[in-house]
Amino acid sequence: MKVNKPTQTKSRARSQKWKDVRGKRCRPPINSSELNSSPVMARMIQEHQVSVKKKPTVKRLKKKAKSISDSKKNPPQSAVKKSNTQANGNSAFLMDNDSNDSQEWKEYSQFVHGNGVDTSGDLEDVKPGRLEGESLHHCTGRNDQQNHAVLVMQKDQTLCFRGKCFLTCLYGRVEVMGFTIEEGQESYPLFSPASHCPLTIRALQSSDQTRDDRSEVLPILRKYLPSASRKRLLKRIMSNSSVILLEPMETPLTRFLTSFTDLGELFSPPMSELMSAVLDTPLNGLGMIPLVSNIEGLNMSKSYRDALNTVVSACRGDMDGCAVILVCGTKNVGKSTFIRILINTLLNHTTSVDYLEGDLGQTEFTPAGCLSLSTVREPLLGPPFTHQCTPEHMIYYGQSSCESDLDRYLESLKSLWRRRSQSREAPVIINTMGWVKGFGFQLLVDMIRFFPLSHVVQLGHGGTTQCAALSPEFLRTAHGHQTHPPAQTAMDEFTESHSPPRSYTHLIVQAEFQGVGRQGTAKHQRTNEHRELSLLAYLSQLQSPDPGPVRPLHSLTPYQVPHTAVALGVIHCEVVPSHMFYAANASLVGLCCLGEKVTSRGGPVMLSQAPICPCVGFGVLRGVDMARGLYFLLTPVDPSILRKVNCLLLGAISLPSCILTTQSGFEGEKPYVTTDYSFDVTGAGKLRVFKGMTRPSQMGM
Repeated sequence: MKVNKPTQTKSRARSQKWKDVRGKRCRPPINSSELNSSPVMARMIQEHQVSVKKKPTVKRLKKKAKSISDSKKNPPQSAVKKSNTQANGNSAFLMDNDSNDSQEWKEYSQFVHGNGVDTSGDLEDVKPGRLEGESLHHCTGRNDQQNHAVLVMQKDQTLCFRGKCFLTCLYGRVEVMGFTIEEGQESYPLFSPASHCPLTIRALQSSDQTRDDRSEVLPILRKYLPSASRKRLLKRIMSNSSVILLEPMETPLTRFLTSFTDLGELFSPPMSELMSAVLDTPLNGLGMIPLVSNIEGLNMSKSYRDALNTVVSACRGDMDGCAVILVCGTKNVGKSTFIRILINTLLNHTTSVDYLEGDLGQTEFTPAGCLSLSTVREPLLGPPFTHQCTPEHMIYYGQSSCESDLDRYLESLKSLWRRRSQSREAPVIINTMGWVKGFGFQLLVDMIRFFPLSHVVQLGHGGTTQCAALSPEFLRTAHGHQTHPPAQTAMDEFTESHSPPRSYTHLIVQAEFQGVGRQGTAKHQRTNEHRELSLLAYLSQLQSPDPGPVRPLHSLTPYQVPHTAVALGVIHCEVVPSHMFYAANASLVGLCCLGEKVTSRGGPVMLSQAPICPCVGFGVLRGVDMARGLYFLLTPVDPSILRKVNCLLLGAISLPSCILTTQSGFEGEKPYVTTDYSFDVTGAGKLRVFKGMTRPSQMGM
């Protein structure tokens, strides 16, 4: 709606409310004589009308903006006094001189007459950098009734926080983990738990410098904030301002995780950050705790940024085929974070990114022990356990390391790559393990030769890469586990239709964040805890999407699966058939689909070796009924997909102990749990079998 600026007049007709054809209020028009007497005012109004007609540019809008609530859809009505009915039967509406809207427009008019210069002195503290202390209070407005907050940020200002929330960009644009969020887009969930580096929201420069900021922001603030807060924030609107809406977030995932005693403070600052947490801001009641500037958010070195820009520019440019980027490096050097930022940055320019998971211990979209191929269409604004999903293709390897069977690891990756359509143009990102010594380095050499790579990004720290630089020159003489120089492919498919390129771009990145190269020692920061969080997040899909109390897993009704309908196999160690049921009871199993039909002679079917077959999800085998020949299985997998499952694979990925010991509703002795067991007895532990492990001295014989 086109809005004209008010001028001061004593005419009663000019103080009446006007309505357009849609019934919305607007200000009375200014007559031509007044415009002629105020050419500056006329010119500013004309420029404003032109800017209002311009539509903001929206980067990518696939879904409608998130609806806040019914009360938020209709802006609050201003105070209006209704006069007595006149003799002619009409009613005259008089503007209350003290109404909030009238006062706001008066202040806006004064701003316009001042040629756009705010002389209130409230903006002296506006400067780039971290929002904290008084500056955070000044630029935040809170609506306690609707339980949300509106934050006004200037270009290059940042907000680093712990917690979780929904973020909606109401005006301008902001960036989180490389992904740009603009007005008109949907709300995005942000997760900043104590297990990972805290998230940072950064305001970006406006894409349209000709907009009339305050006139466009005023109706937005009126929609979400009470009068006092919106007046204060309106004064902070400048060119390049961004306005974001922050709302509390509660999902089945967060409810399930925080229901466990040890995870109750997962979204709170860790002990090392408590002294730096700001606990008296309007954001605290929303589940967000801002952090002061001495707490480091994401720290990107120059080589880090250069590598990101190089890869993104290559993906946006004209390439012969799709970009295939392999990311490698030693443990705790930031490979997963680099990949998340790279995916988010690419999603600013493309609709999807393919992701091949090669790290068994720190998987991104699945529980640990899986190799998978996924298509990513939404930004990753949190650690892996916050975006667990079912990949397009997945193989359950069953262990967090591949050292016991290198060939099955490589053959599984090749099987996944074959399932990807070679006609797809989406960029592909390949994640690798942090094993860069010995056999692990040989696996990297094999993977570079197997896949048609366009870029190899090698991360290191301390000025080195902790292993040989994997440049094209080095690959000409390097030995892999399955390949040897001269470079050759172990996949016949590539030599026919998709030959690997002769060369690739090799990028070295030096990570410089605090604690690089060392595993976190604080609570929730160890790698085994990350694996448990991902598995718990997967099991949270068993919870109802409706708000309510968390249902313990033992209270859910399981599926009944006949022994004769599925085969049972153990893939991480040797188990005699008579002990199979003991090993599988109360364990996590992969739900897999064998290529051949399972045939039974009237009893359970046992597998003698580990197959390489598709996996559609996971389940908890919570009981075995020998009398009726049934497995009792809990799984979030859809029943239509479960009909294809004919194999249950047991691996070394075990259920978190909190599933068996701390869920509510247990009565009496806890099942599946015993303390009357000694691992000191010979043979009490698992028997590990290592396949395909050749001594370095025997290489090349």
